[in-house]
Amino acid sequence: MKNPIISDSVLVALYANGNEQAFEKLFKRYQMKVQNTIYLIVKDKDVAQDLLQETFIKAVRTIKQGKYNDEGKFSSWITRIGHNIAIDYFRKNKRYPTTELDTQNEFSNGMHQIQESFEDTQIRNEINEKVRQLVEELPKKQKEVLIMRHYSDMSFQEIAQATNVSINTALGRMRYALINLRKQAEKYNICFESTLAIA
Repeated sequence: MKNPIISDSVLVALYANGNEQAFEKLFKRYQMKVQNTIYLIVKDKDVAQDLLQETFIKAVRTIKQGKYNDEGKFSSWITRIGHNIAIDYFRKNKRYPTTELDTQNEFSNGMHQIQESFEDTQIRNEINEKVRQLVEELPKKQKEVLIMRHYSDMSFQEIAQATNVSINTALGRMRYALINLRKQAEKYNICFESTLAIA
C-alpha cells in the first residue's frame, strides 16, 4: 500500500474487497482536486468542506454496493460527483443574486445607488423571481454553466474544468442558455442587457 504507483482501479478493487487503507489513499490523492472543484462553485470554504465529505461518502456507498463502473477514470468520476453535489446545493439553497443577471452593467450598478420607491422594489423583486424561474427551466447543462458563470463568477476555463468539457463546449452551452433565456424572457417583457453576451 505504500507504493504510489498503484492505479486508481486497483485501489478501488482493494477497497471493494475490504481494504480501508486503499480508500484513504484515493481520498488523499483527490481530496484537493475535488474540494477545489466544489469551492469554485459554492465560493464558501466551510460549505465546500461539507460537500467534499458528502462526495466521498457517496463514492463509498457506490463502491460498496458494487455499482462503480471502471470504464471511466476514477478522478473524473469523483470530480463529477462533487460537481453535481455542488450544483444541487445551489439549487436547493437558491443562492441566486438579488438583482437581475445584468449586474455587471455600469448603468444598472449606478442605479442601485438611487433609492427606489416601494413600488419599484416590488417590481424588481417580481422580475428577479421570474428570472430565477426561467433559469430553472433551462436544460440542465445550459443552466449549470449559466449559474457558474453569472452567479459564481467563474471563468470559462474554470467552468470547463469543473464540468469536464472543453472551453468551446462550455462557451456553446452558455450561448444557447442565453438564447433560450432571452426567448423566454420576451414572453414576459423582460429585457436583458448586452452585458449577458459571452464576450
